[in-house]
Amino acid sequence: MDDDYNASHSRHLLDFYSVNLTNQMVREQYTTTTPGTSLERPKNEYVYKIGIYGWRKRCLYLFVLLLLIILVVNFSLTIWILKVMWFSPTGMGHLRVTKEGLRLEGESEFLFPLYAKEIHSRVDSSLLLQSTHNVTVNARNSNGEVTGRLNVGPKMVEFHGQQFQINSKDGKPLFTVDENEVVIGTDKLRVTGPEGALFEHSVETPLVKAEAFKQLRLESPTRSLSMDAPRGINIKAQAGNIEALSQMDIKLQSSDGVLLLDAETVRLPKLPEGTRGGSGISQGLYEICVCPDGKLYLSVAGVGSTCQEYSRVCQ
Repeated sequence: MDDDYNASHSRHLLDFYSVNLTNQMVREQYTTTTPGTSLERPKNEYVYKIGIYGWRKRCLYLFVLLLLIILVVNFSLTIWILKVMWFSPTGMGHLRVTKEGLRLEGESEFLFPLYAKEIHSRVDSSLLLQSTHNVTVNARNSNGEVTGRLNVGPKMVEFHGQQFQINSKDGKPLFTVDENEVVIGTDKLRVTGPEGALFEHSVETPLVKAEAFKQLRLESPTRSLSMDAPRGINIKAQAGNIEALSQMDIKLQSSDGVLLLDAETVRLPKLPEGTRGGSGISQGLYEICVCPDGKLYLSVAGVGSTCQEYSRVCQ
């Protein structure tokens, strides 16, 4: 019985000291006073302050103020950009977004390459592409390789591609260029330069004629001039003369046909006159004589033929 009593008494003492110790710790950490009470305040060394004080509090306020300033500046810049760039629900500035694509009004400057499937102007105005250096238009395939290029520079217009072609409004080819040939599909090719047209190689054409009331001149300054046609060459001057001038020989040759001089008057003003041993009587009339080699000369006409008498010119 004594042992049970001692054990029970020990447990009661232990519970009592535990409760007192707990109450003391609570009083040390938190103090609650109500009006009309006379509880003594605990000493300062047992009071713990909750919150941010000192330089940490000042830094926090400074950081919050800095965030507010940045927010105001960002909002002001956003309003300024929206006003300067003319943002609207339909687009930005002169740029309008429509169901057909982008519509740009007025003059615009592109600082980097422009990629587009189609570019066209308004119905009532023309399309102008302008650059301080050059304007380059590239066409690429599916692999990104350049298949055609048009470069408009300050001194020349350059095209790179397999074929260059200019068509009329009806789709008729007017001018076609490739590696093999140049085809001009117009009814007439007109050269208005003072020096005419210069061809380094042969020219194939069905007709060569001059402009009305102008002269046609075919010239080869340092080489020969040759005209070939399988079915004939026709040279015609309907209102003027035809002149063939040469420093050397002029040959008119027909292999299978004849040489026909069809005119009311045929003149040979510089044929040489034949001479004979004695002086003859000339009445201003001559006959044309032919040497065996085909050379022509004049002989004073007489009652009969005098070619035999003046045949010394053939020697």
